Amino acid sequence: MAVHAKDVAREWRATERGVRKINRKIGVAVTDMVATMWCAYIFAIIALISLPQALHDSFAGGFKPLPIVTWVAQTFLQLVLLSIILYGQNLQSEKADARAEATFRNTKDAEDRLAEILTGIAARGEENARMEQQNNDILKALEARS
Repeated sequence: MAVHAKDVAREWRATERGVRKINRKIGVAVTDMVATMWCAYIFAIIALISLPQALHDSFAGGFKPLPIVTWVAQTFLQLVLLSIILYGQNLQSEKADARAEATFRNTKDAEDRLAEILTGIAARGEENARMEQQNNDILKALEARS
């Protein structure tokens, strides 16, 4: 019998108890919320709120690149890219799950077809054995006449 990943995951989760189970639920819930494009949009808006101050700090009294570089690196990229990367990873995971499911189904179908073929071969083998026995009986009857 084939083992399906969903069955293994269900068994694995069934063994979790206490804090470990709570931590998994919290982690999954937070990841599900953050790993969306809507969250990326919200984070982009939040990051843009501090952009005017970063621009002011960079251009007031001569050009100083550090405030704008800091804003881009520490605020915008970290906030927005976090959600986008998690969202992309979820999409890749869904595609991998779909491929695994397709492989599982194809393998199961191949097993079923192979079982049918083997059953047919066994039936033909039995028929051949029966026909061989009939031929042997006919040959013995012919030999007995002669």
